[in-house]
Amino acid sequence: MNSPVTIIGAGLGGLVLARVLHVNGIPSRVYEADPSPAARKQGGMLDIHDYNGQLALQAADLMDEFHAIVVEGRQTMRVLDTDGTVLMDRADDGGGRPEVMRGELRRILHDSLPDGTVRWDHKASGVRALGKGSHEVTFACGCTVVTSLLVGADGAWSRVRSLLCDATPEYAGTSFVETYLFEADTRHAAAAKAVGGGSMIAPSPGKEIFAHRESGATVHTYAQLTRERDWFAAIDFTDSATATARIAQEFGGWAPELTALITDTDTPPVLRPHYALPTGLRWDRVPGVTLLGDAAHLAAPNGEGANLAMLDGAELGKALAVHPDDVEAALGAYEEAMFLRPTEEVMFGGAELQGIDSEGNTAQGLVNMINEQGR
Repeated sequence: MNSPVTIIGAGLGGLVLARVLHVNGIPSRVYEADPSPAARKQGGMLDIHDYNGQLALQAADLMDEFHAIVVEGRQTMRVLDTDGTVLMDRADDGGGRPEVMRGELRRILHDSLPDGTVRWDHKASGVRALGKGSHEVTFACGCTVVTSLLVGADGAWSRVRSLLCDATPEYAGTSFVETYLFEADTRHAAAAKAVGGGSMIAPSPGKEIFAHRESGATVHTYAQLTRERDWFAAIDFTDSATATARIAQEFGGWAPELTALITDTDTPPVLRPHYALPTGLRWDRVPGVTLLGDAAHLAAPNGEGANLAMLDGAELGKALAVHPDDVEAALGAYEEAMFLRPTEEVMFGGAELQGIDSEGNTAQGLVNMINEQGR
């Protein structure tokens, strides 16, 4: 393979692909819309699973760097009823799902690449096929690049996806409202105690609160609600106090240490609507282009998205290394395996396994499921 692989998107999946290619002596260029690595917060804690995300990091030869950023003790998991009763308090057993900060994971991936691999401040604004497996990408800055191998690692609203199919994400019926408590152990002691040392989930039909202790004493919370988009659109999230009160109202009657995760937020509440592509999405093989991660199989949050994106990147990189002189054989083998991965069993990532709208989405129901599955 003589010309660099062109990767659109410097998220975890795109960077893993670039790193695995580099390990195998294959050049790549990654184009990212963010103006710099520090342009925005990269999200909170991620549990990196030994059956997908860690396999990707092994292929990237970054396991030592990965272990160095693991936040110890964060595999602790608690399940609380809405009245604050603790029904499960499982200690960190050092199992196969260590927690890291997403930003730190992105950093070690980026730092493992040769200087100049990632071209920052390059937002893809259009793509077109030129024939014979060649494609042109236009960026918002007005510049263009022509490539014989284009990979869309550009997330939910991928530009590259249009070269392969006409599928677009649709609202999944649920949304997160994101809040943070800083210095929680001293400034928000009751809420911090409820969360414990790792993750905490308090489920209920149609709504739940999921919180995670990040590095230090920061508690990151997602309040999830099953509501139509219009319901959220009627809330003015630019008015933090009013928006916070409106979301907290949906959890009326819950224990105060749980609702404090919303009402006592140290940051304005942020709405995170959930979108998904059609389940089992496939496309016919198109020469010279493919997708990975959310660009290929976006789903509502289930604890697997980042891990699957990383595994996609690693598997694509390995396929190209095995078939350096037959790109189409590599892409075909990669896609056939990738199409199957998101439809396999989803491991525990929250009460979505119970179905947030189901009558069984209760704390006791979640505990029973965890115990039955031995997790």
